[in-house]
Amino acid sequence: MKFTDWATRVLLIWLMFAALIVVLLIGRATKLQNNSIIYHPSNPQVTAWSQYPQAQFQSAKELEKKSQRILKSPVKTNKPVARYITTQAFAKYRPSYQVASVDPSNYGERYAQDVNGVPLNNQPIVVLHETGYSASSAINFFQVAHNDESVQASYHALIKLDGVVVYLVPPEKRAFGAANSVFESPQGLETVQTNPKLPASVNNFAYHVSLETPPDSYDSSSQQTHSGYTEYQYKSLAWLIAQSQVPDYRITTHHLVDRSGKKVDPINFDGNKFLSLLNTFRQVRPIYRASK
Repeated sequence: MKFTDWATRVLLIWLMFAALIVVLLIGRATKLQNNSIIYHPSNPQVTAWSQYPQAQFQSAKELEKKSQRILKSPVKTNKPVARYITTQAFAKYRPSYQVASVDPSNYGERYAQDVNGVPLNNQPIVVLHETGYSASSAINFFQVAHNDESVQASYHALIKLDGVVVYLVPPEKRAFGAANSVFESPQGLETVQTNPKLPASVNNFAYHVSLETPPDSYDSSSQQTHSGYTEYQYKSLAWLIAQSQVPDYRITTHHLVDRSGKKVDPINFDGNKFLSLLNTFRQVRPIYRASK
């Protein structure tokens, strides 16, 4: 056999093996996309917060002398408006993250009108929760179909004890994080009824984030019996929210929005620590627009 014939056959065999490997890799990648995947911070495919609901700054008088954090809405003048931008501290902190699917029965679409046909224009809020048990138990519950509307539940994101951020429900969808609920804003009470058979709630304009409960605090209902959350959780929570345009005064808790009288989470949450971290991860940048 001539050397050229032999080389040609070897080359053809090598190309066949290479093609097989490529097909196997594509199949594996497709399979991974349909399952829960954990990513390291070095992975550049971090979920972009630009896809999440973003609140515009509104004219409002804040309670407890926080009005300096709220800037006026854009109008046809040279008055400044503002946006949050992330900082160097934000860039240096890169938590790992995980993507986990949620059964479609446990979340829905965001409505443009309420049950009476009234157009909705609520600005987004962030509602903080805790899981009550392990992160895995919460995820497993969300992945099971529930036909009973009183049982359906979900968060948009969950933060594990080690700071790993778990993305659950797409931000453009309505997670079922707070059933009978109302947000008390400087403009008044905000809530939306989308089902005539169920109480009004904040779900239609809320982004729900939950902290994993520490193992020694399962079934806890008071600060005295709850050991609190880890430094990793506070940092990852601040990192997550820092990417949004949701102002401080529209960040609240499940306990504060609940109207059933049963929800007390997140039980031992240090709001001052969270806001301090949040303010190191983002800052307000004024934007001047020419009058029209």
